[in-house]
Amino acid sequence: MDSWQLAEAVNLRPEIFGGMAFHREHGVTLELDTEAYRFLCSYLTPRPLPSPDNSAACLTPQLVRLGFLFGFGLVFFLFLTTAPGSAKQASSEAAADRVIVLTQLPRESGPRSQSLPDDGPLRGGCRDGARIVRVGPGSEQRVLTTGFLGACDPDVSYDGRRMLFAGKRDAGAGWEIYEMQLDGSGVRQVTHDVGDCRSPVYQGPLYTIEYDEPWYQFTFVSARDREANEWGGFPATNLYTARLDGSAVRRITFNPSSDLDPTLLPDGRLLFASWQRNTLERGAFGRISLFAAQIDGLDYAIFAGDEGLRVKRMPTVTSDRLVVFVESDELTWDGSGRLASVSLRRNLRSHRAITDDADGLFHSPSPLPDGTILVSRRPRNGEGTHGVYRLDPRTGDSKMVFDDSDFHDIQARPLAARPEPDGRSSVVSEKPINGKLYCLDVYDSDRAGRGWIAPGTPLRLRVLEGIPRRTGQVGSSATEGQTGFSPLLQSRVLGEVAVEKDGSFNVEVPPEIPIQLQLVDDRGLALETCGWIWVRNRETRGCIGCHEDGERTPENRFVQALAKPAIPLVLPPDKRRTVDFRRDVMPILTAKCSSTACHGNGAAAPTLDDSVTSDSADSEAFNRAYRSLLTGVRSSNGDTSGEGDYVHPGRARTSPLVWGMYRESTARPWDDSRKDASPLSMPPACAEPLTNDEKRTIAEWIDLGALWTGLPPAPEATDAAETERGGTR
Repeated sequence: MDSWQLAEAVNLRPEIFGGMAFHREHGVTLELDTEAYRFLCSYLTPRPLPSPDNSAACLTPQLVRLGFLFGFGLVFFLFLTTAPGSAKQASSEAAADRVIVLTQLPRESGPRSQSLPDDGPLRGGCRDGARIVRVGPGSEQRVLTTGFLGACDPDVSYDGRRMLFAGKRDAGAGWEIYEMQLDGSGVRQVTHDVGDCRSPVYQGPLYTIEYDEPWYQFTFVSARDREANEWGGFPATNLYTARLDGSAVRRITFNPSSDLDPTLLPDGRLLFASWQRNTLERGAFGRISLFAAQIDGLDYAIFAGDEGLRVKRMPTVTSDRLVVFVESDELTWDGSGRLASVSLRRNLRSHRAITDDADGLFHSPSPLPDGTILVSRRPRNGEGTHGVYRLDPRTGDSKMVFDDSDFHDIQARPLAARPEPDGRSSVVSEKPINGKLYCLDVYDSDRAGRGWIAPGTPLRLRVLEGIPRRTGQVGSSATEGQTGFSPLLQSRVLGEVAVEKDGSFNVEVPPEIPIQLQLVDDRGLALETCGWIWVRNRETRGCIGCHEDGERTPENRFVQALAKPAIPLVLPPDKRRTVDFRRDVMPILTAKCSSTACHGNGAAAPTLDDSVTSDSADSEAFNRAYRSLLTGVRSSNGDTSGEGDYVHPGRARTSPLVWGMYRESTARPWDDSRKDASPLSMPPACAEPLTNDEKRTIAEWIDLGALWTGLPPAPEATDAAETERGGTR
């Protein structure tokens, strides 16, 4: 029995044993034999207590105060005689000799370059030829995945008896999830034909109101739905869950880019790497941040974002409540980078780099019971292979544990039991039921000191649906496809609603589709655009403000929007509004801008007539007006700001074309790329001016991505499940 269990037994506040709680975090517990247990309890409680042998022990104390003094004295004695440093060192030394399991990737299978492979970040760290090996004391090796063409991503169960992993039986098979005993016996296939599956992790118990008992699931990563990543064109991956028998497969994230590297937080939530590329404010590549969500996909929210480098991957949680992860400024072939951490207590404000460039590149950290981690490391220059080290995240000190120079040794995990995360409950329905999105106050923002929108300013909320591209629907580069030169995703408008005077809104939206929210001013210009979000079936999801400080709590007031029913924005897919350059924008340019006095026939740049040139292979797809307006947006490598000479896709307010329409800069103080150049005066005095509706149409076309076609593929070109994802009310 430890101090917390004892405190619960005698009905005292655990804080009384605060000294022991401190030591418990360092691996020290208070163990009492039967006589000591009875003796201490007799001085601390006036009521009958259960004894360790499950018999009733009625003990009536007479010296309660003496008991308290005795308890505190015992705790203080243990505090002095049990040095945290020595306990940790002994545990750490034992950790170096414990049995571990790891993935070995043959050295010759590594790529010739250090950049991201063509098939995306999921495959980079594991390919055909990889195997899972059990390594015992003395570096004795035993291959556990004999009979597999490839195997990787081991995850040990919380009771330390079983292991999930991703495996591929032969060249014609896909990657599936398997489970085995830790000695390699009892191999069974868990998933069947749900796409290439990777990165399985055991979950804690899941409770629902529909069942009397909880059940256990696992999370895994898959590209089952054949969607293309927003950047690069390779398959986008998302998180899925299933029961341990392989049934009840459910997709729980709906990111048009990719979600990767799931792990479990102590409170039972999922923590994972999420590729954020909904706008071009961070360049065409975007960023990969850490996000958290419930194990059913609810409450998707940022966990660690802009602090540190722009790519964060492979998170793990130590026993000291540190989240350790790999970060870099670019995607390498295996996803490696430097080590960094945030604390669970202040994850948004505690970023700290653990290693630097001279320490090499690190991969797949995993926690040990003493607060240290197992982590793989290789030289930064690309020479050599990954070896496994034990590293202390508090000091950066490390020690070699294992290295086979013929392999990259990655994904090391201790073969031992570990604490099971808390259980979670779920209200997600199996039926497609609409969800709700609400906000308490859009005027509440962490940009308040940068000229943010004043409270009471009239605003509207525009709600967009993202249309994921299918694999094979993209062009030869990261920024060019069938939808145009803009690197942004197609979207269509679910609807617009007025924001309440107190800054609140409340809308009903279809479930399980990517959604963007845009705050729109009276000119129709988007002032802010959120990242891709979604609601699960029957989910009600709320936020405090617009990019508000995540550590602040909202004011205690009942907002106007929640006093009314949610406004439904649930038209069927074929009724949702789109903005198309050919259908909506080109007629305006033809009528108002393409004369020889303005921008027709090369009179003045940009050329805005609808003629088709023959100077490039794509000339049959895009006319001269579109090509001219998107000048500077196209890029062969895709990693640019995406800001063209006239149009900034996704951000009309900073686009020179819009400045010319309104004859003033429409950029806002919080726009980092705001230019101070004087806007052009257009149209000239002799030309017919654009109407307000025409200006709004052009601005909306830019805010929706400045695509050549805003029309999604025909229903017959997509799966039936994708064409009808609307829910019921």
